[in-house]
Amino acid sequence: MRNKILKGLALLLTLTSPILHALPDDQEKPIHITADTASINDKTGITTYKGKVVITQGSLLIEADYVDMYRGDEGVDKLIAKGAPAHFRQQPEINGAFSDAWGLHMVYMVNDQKLTITKQAKVVQAKDTFTGEKIIYDLDRSIVDAFGTNKGDPGESKGRVNMVIQPKKKGNTSQ
Repeated sequence: MRNKILKGLALLLTLTSPILHALPDDQEKPIHITADTASINDKTGITTYKGKVVITQGSLLIEADYVDMYRGDEGVDKLIAKGAPAHFRQQPEINGAFSDAWGLHMVYMVNDQKLTITKQAKVVQAKDTFTGEKIIYDLDRSIVDAFGTNKGDPGESKGRVNMVIQPKKKGNTSQ
């Protein structure tokens, strides 16, 4: 029964979410990073940033207390961000609203265009809000999977996926 509910929620999120398609030229723009400290390991390709980390690339913004950046031959492959909470923001279309995500732990797989948010995961897009213990975005396919935990009593919101979906206004086709 739980799996059917989760599949239904994932389908609902997919149908109601035109989120997280980055602006087309975001990945072509330079990456800007500020932090209190940085430690670069050329052998592993991992750079660790600590303290008020801010990463921008086009419309992309990541704010965290701690970030590990993994670089490969093609450039940045993966970012792991931790914070209280960490914040991810991206604009899906020109002149469109930003999509925001928060969580204590985020993994952004750059080449796969997947963002996994765990521990107090929350997403706000336009006026809709999604929360759960884990949220996975497939940015290319606009698929969102949200998961609660097995903790909490049945019927309580603790440990469950929660969504607030605002009604579309009549006469307004832009939502």
